[in-house]
Amino acid sequence: MALRGDRDAVTINYVARTGVRPRYYANDHSKDTVVIDERPMPVHDCRGEALDLDGAGFLLVRHETAVADLADKANASAYAREIEALLLDLTGADAVVVTGAPILRFSERSGKAGSSDNSHPARFAHVDLSDETGKGFSAQRCPEKDGRYARAAHYNVWRVLSDAPQDVPLALCDARSVTGGELIEADAIFDSPAGDWSFEGYVVAHDPAHRWCWFPDMARDEAIVFKTHDSRADAAQCVPHVAFDDPDCPREAPPRVSVEIRAIAYWWN
Repeated sequence: MALRGDRDAVTINYVARTGVRPRYYANDHSKDTVVIDERPMPVHDCRGEALDLDGAGFLLVRHETAVADLADKANASAYAREIEALLLDLTGADAVVVTGAPILRFSERSGKAGSSDNSHPARFAHVDLSDETGKGFSAQRCPEKDGRYARAAHYNVWRVLSDAPQDVPLALCDARSVTGGELIEADAIFDSPAGDWSFEGYVVAHDPAHRWCWFPDMARDEAIVFKTHDSRADAAQCVPHVAFDDPDCPREAPPRVSVEIRAIAYWWN
């Protein structure tokens, strides 16, 4: 059953301003201090739109992967090489560095959300990295020995592994509708048996001018590429994003399973 089309009003979980610095955990969400601010917002079907990574900050691409099982950690390096090649082609960068293993996420209806590290869908609007974190990670991962680069941009590549339609799709906020004032500094904490570690990201307050977008009925040979930081001031800086419940998705639809992987693109001059 095709579910293409705009949604006039879906619930976007923004984050309320409380005056206290929010923190959120990858696994134990009972310790989150994020206060959800539910807002009905239109979400636009962006299939067929002319989008680019330096304007809207995201796009949908056709991208077939030769990796049969993306849940198998043994395949992580092969998938990383595919993503490096994809981003080199899309961005024209001189180098791309994948910064971690693929992350699987599951719709709550699957019964698997929380079954592995960082496997819950992202249920409030956020940006993975703050500006300061992006700068720090760019410097740390730069493949040039002197650590110098003209530009560095961080990207997330997101795809579904389950069949369409998706019960919990991904909504992306057009970077051209983001002013920066809605971005709230927050602590993203990665809790694991080996110990906690954290860095600064953003959670997102409501702005009625936000333009939310989605790509319905995604297939496994498609990928959303979106930006989370850019050192170039005249390009899209970041794309707030959030999982939402599609009210028009039939109950018998398979629970969404997705995989994402993050990378930094570098330009030398």
